[in-house]
This record gives sequence, structure tokens and C-alpha cells, in this order.
Amino acid sequence: MNNIIAMPMIIPLLTGIILVFLRHYTKTQRVLSILSSIATVAVSLVILYQIQQEGILRLDFGGWIPPYGILFVADSFSMLLVVTTSIVTGILLIYAFSSIGQQFEHMFFYPFVFFLVAGVNGSFLTGDLFNLFVCFEVMLLSSYVLITMGGRKVQLIESIKYVTINVLSSWFFLMGIAYLYGTIGTLNMAHLSVRIAEVGQGPLLTVISLIFLIVFSLKAGLLLYFWLPGSYSAPPTVIAALFGALLTKVGMYALFRVFTLIFYHEPIITHTAIGVMAILTMIGGSVGALAYNDIRKIVSYNVVIAVGFILAGLAISSEIAFQGAIFYLIHDMIVKALLFLLAGTMIYLTGKTKIEEMSGLIRNYPALGWLFFITMLSLAGIPPLSGFIGKVFIGQGAIESGSFALLIVAFASGISVLYSLLRIFLNCFWGETIINEDDDVPLKKGMLVPCILFAIMTVAIGIGVEGLAPYVSDAARTLMNPEIYIEAVLQGNR
Repeated sequence: MNNIIAMPMIIPLLTGIILVFLRHYTKTQRVLSILSSIATVAVSLVILYQIQQEGILRLDFGGWIPPYGILFVADSFSMLLVVTTSIVTGILLIYAFSSIGQQFEHMFFYPFVFFLVAGVNGSFLTGDLFNLFVCFEVMLLSSYVLITMGGRKVQLIESIKYVTINVLSSWFFLMGIAYLYGTIGTLNMAHLSVRIAEVGQGPLLTVISLIFLIVFSLKAGLLLYFWLPGSYSAPPTVIAALFGALLTKVGMYALFRVFTLIFYHEPIITHTAIGVMAILTMIGGSVGALAYNDIRKIVSYNVVIAVGFILAGLAISSEIAFQGAIFYLIHDMIVKALLFLLAGTMIYLTGKTKIEEMSGLIRNYPALGWLFFITMLSLAGIPPLSGFIGKVFIGQGAIESGSFALLIVAFASGISVLYSLLRIFLNCFWGETIINEDDDVPLKKGMLVPCILFAIMTVAIGIGVEGLAPYVSDAARTLMNPEIYIEAVLQGNR
């Protein structure tokens, strides 16, 4: 029965392979894409429910017992992210039907979206470091194709930077894996945790842990985010939304998994470094969000701020802070996708990218204006929207642990988020409209409906937070107590 754990990766992978052969059949690609997304969401929800009934689930490929074989492990933390990924991708595909155009649909857009999702879900589910590397590469190779799709000059420039950075980080990732295997003799995450607890995290292992910190920080945009604003603002709207919602989250997941399960013995070094990097990331992201007038850049720097805020929860490392980080992670995947869609739709309707070039859009597109307003409030953490509970829990964790510097910067960055988006809202939606009747571009329902669905989700999560709380509490408890994960994976076979 545990074979079901592989389905959130297998379904997108098979869908992508099938869609490669259907590149000229646009409607068939769309129907298959939606059916595949629904199936992935349904299977993921079943697995999440099963975890609450039976505990952490494990799938040993080929019947090889850990720590010797390849395995997938599904706990509440990984499955919450898999469910959110699957839902976000499904809604983004609806937006793509109306916006991406047949040129892209005939250029393998759908197959590469599904290959990317397969890599993302595989990264969340794998139980060993080498297969985490493999799934990262599947995701990155797909993103290399998607970021260059369209072939505009700015895309090619940004893609060179994006590919170079990720190839470099992958090389460091392999180097870290090699050193760790040479030192400990295993790559199974649970087994690594046991072995390091036995031998102690000495200077050599601490240096290896810092290599992993650099690798995952590059992928998550923690401090080393210089590549992110340009890369996320260059591709078409739906691809940028896919990147903004999913890609940095995989790096953050890896940081949480590695520094709560494997390298948690020297928090003075590793977790202090994460805390300092989180503070600098929030400060840098806030400066960028306030400095630029280009909507795409402002939105991209808001991704950077969120990375610092979520990883503040890892730096604090208490159960309440983990709960806050997980709540905010789920919220951010949904609302960042919505923010990128709204920004891209505004640019599509006006042909402008600078906030001083737009005005009065709410007169022509009132639904778009109020959706942006809801998004702004949600990202600012205004109750009862989805960003509120995560901010409260991270704040509570920071106070309980005495991490006041993190607390002050985290909430100051929230003000920066609110101010940067308020600038867009006031400049672009209020005042005299710049669009006359002849230039009025109709807002397609296929572009508006996905935005409404994301807005409904952010309201629903905020109001129905008690329904989500048991799953988040279970995920935070597992992160706080690594022996739960170890026991489920090794079951005494150490």
C-alpha cells in the first residue's frame, strides 16, 4: 500500500512523457494536464490523511531495507508541501491556458512544467541525500528550459546567470555528498543522523554542514539571492509564478530537513549562521523592494524577504517557530503565485512595467484591483488572512527564545512588504485612468479565475486555520524530535 507514496512524483513524470508526444494537440494537452493535476492532488491528500492514521510512511524501492536502498519517506512536513505544490500547479495551468499562447504550447511547455513538478515532489519525498541531488537536477533542468522559453534577449541574459549559479551550487552539492559519504559511510538521512549522533559533530562534519548550508542557501535565495530578482522577472508570467511559488521552497525544505535531522548538534555555529543570513536577507530584500519602480522586480524582492522570514523559524528552532515557518511556507506558496499572476496581468493589460507609468486601473478592472488589495493584506499578515498565523507563531518563538534581533527585523520586513505593495496599489490602481475606451484590453476570464481561486485559498486558510493546525503541529513535532523520523525509517535496523 505504501507504493502510493511514489505517485506524487510518478504521475507528473508520466504525464510529462506522454505530453511530449502530443505537442501539436493543444486541447488534449490541456485536458491531460488538468486531469493529471487533479489526480496528483487527490493522491497527495490520501497520503496526508494516511500519515495521520498510521504515522510516517516509507517506501523501500526494490525491497532493499534502509540504510542500503533507495527510499521515499512521507511525513506531514513533506506531504503538506507536496499537496500545496500540486494545487498551486493545477491553478497556474488554468492561467496558462489563456495566457501562454500556442507557440509555447507547441514548444513542450506542459511537459517541462510536469517534469519540474516531478522534481519538486521527488525532492520533498526522498529519504537520502543523493536522490535529493537527483531530484534537484530534474527540477533545475526543467527550469533551465522554461526560463529560456520564448528566446527574448533578457531571458537569455538572465538564464546564463541562473544556469551558471545552479551548476556551481550542484557541483558544491556533489562535493558535500562525497565528503559526507567518505566520512560517515552512508547517505540515508535517518542513518546519517544516527551515525553523527554516535561519533559527534566534530570540526570536519561542521565544515561539511557549512558546505550544505551554502548549497541550499544558493538554491533557496538565503543571502545568496543576487541571481533571483532578474531570473524570476524575465520569463512569461505563468512561468515566473511557478518559479516564485515553488523553486525557492525546495531549497528551504532541504535546509529544514538537513539542519533539524542531520546537523543539529552545533547550533551555535550552524543555526547562528542561518539566523544572521536570514536577517541580512530580509534587510536586502526590503531595500530591493523599496528601491525599484519595476513591478516585476518589486515582486521578486518580496520573494527574497519571505525566504529570510521563513528561515528565521529554522534559526529559532523551537516547535512553535517551526509551526509558524510551516504555516508561512504554505501561505507563501499560494500568495506568491497570486502576486506574480496579478503583476503579470497588470503588465499584459497596460503594456507598462513601471509603477509611475500606470494609473487608475481599478476603474477599468475593479476585480483585479481588489484581488491585489487582498494579496497585499495577506502578505502583510493582516488577520484573518493566511499570512497572519505564521507571523504570530514565528514572533512567539522569537520572544520565547530571546531572539529579539530576528523579531525586530522580521516585523520591520513585514512593514517593507506592506509599503512596497501599497506603492503599487496606490500608484497603479488609484488616480486618473491611463486607459481610454479604444485601448481597453479585455481581462480574460481564464486569467481572472485562477487569481480568484488563489484569493479564496488565502482567505480559507486564514479562516479555517484550525483544520490545518493538526497537520502542521505533527510536522513541527517531527522536525523538533528527529528520533520520530529515524524510528519510522530505520525501525531498529541501525
